[in-house]
Amino acid sequence: MAPPSRRPGYNRKAQYGLFASYVIAVAGALLGLLLAAISIADPTGFSVIRSGVAEISRPVSATLRRLVSGIGSADEHIVAYVRAGSQNAALRRQVEANRTRLIEAAAIEQENRQLKKLLKLVESEDNEVVAARMISSTSTSLRRLARLSAGRRQGVRPGQPVRAPDGLVGRIYEAGPNTANVLLLTDPENIVPIRRTRDNVAGISTGLGDGSVEIRPLSMGHNPFKPGDIMVTSGTGGLYRPNIPVAIVLRVDGDAAIAVPLATPAKADTVVVQHIFQPSVVVRPEPAPPFPENQTGQAEP
Repeated sequence: MAPPSRRPGYNRKAQYGLFASYVIAVAGALLGLLLAAISIADPTGFSVIRSGVAEISRPVSATLRRLVSGIGSADEHIVAYVRAGSQNAALRRQVEANRTRLIEAAAIEQENRQLKKLLKLVESEDNEVVAARMISSTSTSLRRLARLSAGRRQGVRPGQPVRAPDGLVGRIYEAGPNTANVLLLTDPENIVPIRRTRDNVAGISTGLGDGSVEIRPLSMGHNPFKPGDIMVTSGTGGLYRPNIPVAIVLRVDGDAAIAVPLATPAKADTVVVQHIFQPSVVVRPEPAPPFPENQTGQAEP
């Protein structure tokens, strides 16, 4: 049986296609032989030709490489997209945990700062009775009181000043066995002799019951106080030691000034109870008159 003829018949398009494929094959073979001959005969020229071909084909090669890489990593992108929900939930939990740790660290840092100030205060003062914690304070009562975790068993007595690292808090109002109530500066019955730090202008601080104090000068008439004035204890009266920070003036209201305490129970976690200040007044005792002696040498009664 004779083999079938490979001629495409009378189809002109098929004939041209077959002819073009033969031409391309022969041209490719000749080009390959030519390049092989050039590489043997002239390696330098062949390297130049190779570099030029590489530069021409570089965009096509880069595009094909990105396409192949994208197809190769398509499965990874699909898996990452599927796992994105669980990863986001885990990241949110980690962020919440880190936020909680940051808040705790900030609170510990603030407490350490207060304790360092209190330690410096205790080291510098030699008349403290005891260091205690503020465990509660009144918010709705008519009296402005705070409670300490120390009482008579620790040496706390009514009338003793109570101060924090930032300034004066108040004085002991009543003391129990292991707790004591502090009459705060903002209580209307707490009156503190004070002075202005920059020029020693004297005044009286009285609580207003709303978290602020009223400062009035001792001399009636012109109000010398201005916003920003720092007031400290003057030591007058023998209750509070001098130079304890008390309040800062906010505004002037007629003959008085409105100020806020520098130390408040909300900021003062640990405080120091001090002895009642007494001015050092030295009184020289007068010598006793001599008793007249009788004839026996004994003093007469």
